[in-house]
Amino acid sequence: DDADGYRAVEEAMAVIGFSPEEVGAVRRILAAILHLGNVRFVAEGEVAAVEAAEQLAVLAELTATGPDQLCKALLARTVATGGGELIEKGHSPTEAAYGRDACAKVRRGRRGPPIPPPGSPRCPRTCHRPQAVYERLFSWIVGRINASIAAQGYDARLHGKGTVIGVLDIYGFEIFDTNSFEQFCINYCNEKLQQLFIELILRQEQAEYQREGIAWQSIEYFSNEPIVELVEQPHRGILALLDEACLAAGTVTDALFLASMDARLGHHPHYASRKLCPTDKTMEFDRDFRIKHYAGDVTYSVEGFLDKNKDTLFQDFKRLLYNSTDPVLRAMWPDGEQSITEVTKRPLTAATLFKNSIVALVENLASKEPYYVRCIKPNDQKSPVLFDEERCRHQVAYLGLLENVRVRRAGFAYRQPYDRFLLRYKMTCEYTWPNHLMATDREATQALLEQHGFQDDVAYGHTKVFIRTPRTLFCLEQERAQLIPIIVLLLQKAWRGALARRRCRYLRAAYTIMGYYKRHKVKAYLLELVRRFQGVRSMPDFGKSLAWPVPPAVLGRFQENSQQLFRRWRARQIIKNIPPSDMAQIRAKVAAMEVLQGLRKDWGCQRGWARDYLSSASENPGLALPFARRVQALRDKVHFGSVLFSSHVRKVRGSAGPAHPRQRPPAALSLGSAPQINRFNKSRDRAILITDQHLYKLEPRQQYRVMRALPLSTVTGLSVTSCQAQLVVFHTQSHDDLAVCLHKMQPPGDNRVGELVGVLLEHCRATKRELQVRVSDCIQLSLRGRKRLLTVETQPGLATPDFHKSREGFVLYWPRR
Repeated sequence: DDADGYRAVEEAMAVIGFSPEEVGAVRRILAAILHLGNVRFVAEGEVAAVEAAEQLAVLAELTATGPDQLCKALLARTVATGGGELIEKGHSPTEAAYGRDACAKVRRGRRGPPIPPPGSPRCPRTCHRPQAVYERLFSWIVGRINASIAAQGYDARLHGKGTVIGVLDIYGFEIFDTNSFEQFCINYCNEKLQQLFIELILRQEQAEYQREGIAWQSIEYFSNEPIVELVEQPHRGILALLDEACLAAGTVTDALFLASMDARLGHHPHYASRKLCPTDKTMEFDRDFRIKHYAGDVTYSVEGFLDKNKDTLFQDFKRLLYNSTDPVLRAMWPDGEQSITEVTKRPLTAATLFKNSIVALVENLASKEPYYVRCIKPNDQKSPVLFDEERCRHQVAYLGLLENVRVRRAGFAYRQPYDRFLLRYKMTCEYTWPNHLMATDREATQALLEQHGFQDDVAYGHTKVFIRTPRTLFCLEQERAQLIPIIVLLLQKAWRGALARRRCRYLRAAYTIMGYYKRHKVKAYLLELVRRFQGVRSMPDFGKSLAWPVPPAVLGRFQENSQQLFRRWRARQIIKNIPPSDMAQIRAKVAAMEVLQGLRKDWGCQRGWARDYLSSASENPGLALPFARRVQALRDKVHFGSVLFSSHVRKVRGSAGPAHPRQRPPAALSLGSAPQINRFNKSRDRAILITDQHLYKLEPRQQYRVMRALPLSTVTGLSVTSCQAQLVVFHTQSHDDLAVCLHKMQPPGDNRVGELVGVLLEHCRATKRELQVRVSDCIQLSLRGRKRLLTVETQPGLATPDFHKSREGFVLYWPRR
């Protein structure tokens, strides 16, 4: 599926590290390739013009170049004379097409042109493939991938040269019905790699035995060196003749190139053509030639060789693409940086570039230690159950596998210089461990092998020892593996003892220094502590503003205890000066601070707490005396001890649902579960009185008549908000809660919620009762077992706080100040 394949490619590019900008650049370059192949030229007088000018705008956008510069590069070329003068020469339609084909070259082969994707530009006659752009894009992608997967921080001097493993997937040998320039290059690559195989495995193997003086019977093998010379020999090989034909002046055709090869290579035993073999009707006159490769005879068609080998590209195109604003496209054309007046060499042909690449590859492989994995193709039908014996025999023969097996069987499986052999196996012999006293390493190696009884399975060269069978090597490795743990333990024991003794000396010295330093730090700390706090008794704040010195680690716990003692001493000094009448207020503020500190912005700790505000004439002018009479009447009736708190409040009345007004009395006090204000839908002003026994709700307009009395023992908790609203909810054991809002305070805006909470908390602690205090901006109420929510909202322009109904229960609108 093309869509799945496209997504897989995009995911792979993202994984390998391609940025979204780079992926977009690749897409634009591919689109530019398709559009460039469809550009057509027409004649306007003696010069060429673009048939469809709108194509240039699309191409300019895709290549991030100027439309004028792109048109100029397609229709003309600039040439610099020897004197530095610039000459601009316009193209004819044929020359313009040639320049386009140098960048978008027409390839007609057995594979045919690629099929453009749906919606892409199409040419009804011929599809041009931009080989130069393809090649640069492919090289850039390969380089980008290599940079992403390269080992970071690799240094051969530190990590060694034997830490790199490379895998080379060799070209498959290609023989088709029609073989052209591409098959010629691929088969040439196979010849070079086969030559390397012969050189490393067969020739060098036997040469090493002769060099070391080992008795050896030479084994004959097929050498393809004449075939390689036929292709790449300077001045006389096929590649040299092909380049010569491409660079010759005048009109040179493929047939003339073939005639040149017949004249110069006709005597070569691995070359043939129809002219040289007139009776061979498998080849055509002036078209075919044959090379006898190591894998078999291959007939090549010379048609297109010159055209495919010449891949010249005008310097104008290189400068155009180098000056692109697309950084990816610009990086692909570094040779476009050259000035137009610089004299540049003629670009190398495709065959020469391929030859140079193969030579570099072979040199790289020759410097490594190769291991070959030979793949045998069992049949030509790609069937998993068919085995073509003749086909397999042919592959085994031309791959040189039989000769390789003969050399390996007649030779030695292992060889190593004497010094390296002793370095690895000397611990297995008493005469060589730890170091031998013999004249040469060869004598020591011979003594080692004779002690183990392997003298009949080895041969001694001038510089190396040769072991024939792997069994001998396995026995040596097995004995070495048994001795290595013993040697390692001995080395570990000696080294650990040395390390332990050295560490002991270091520790003794370190502990001595640490002891003196700790005593110095402790003494300095105590002296600094005495200096800072020696005059705290005479300070107004008793040393609260003093900063404690940073203690040593050993005195961290000492400082914590000292600070705790200092705080208790300082609190004692402050409390001694407080009158006994104010101690109840101090205890209430401490209780309020424990539950409200950090949860409520302001809870009134900075002012004095009067508690009984309704008895004050300044707070309650005109009604203080009636309130005092009501308090005295209640004291005579229930004999309570003291008044804990009193204030005017705003109260709200609700019910369990939207009932008829006659279903409950208008003076009902507790909050309900549904937002029903009283029957007039209004909240009321009331007063609360809290004694050490009861919570009273009073009616100020009726001489503070008691409307409800609630024993304090039934109050289980309080809920307040974190904002400035003076809302307090009393939670009771009967699940019939009471919500009030303190107001009519002097001065206006005074915060008394903290005072109410602290007074009740201190009273409950004195009577050994638990009172839960919650701080929340959304308070949950209970009325007769049913739940409702009470929230607070600030509202500008409001004179006094007021309760209103909401969907979930009630909302208190608090004036914004």
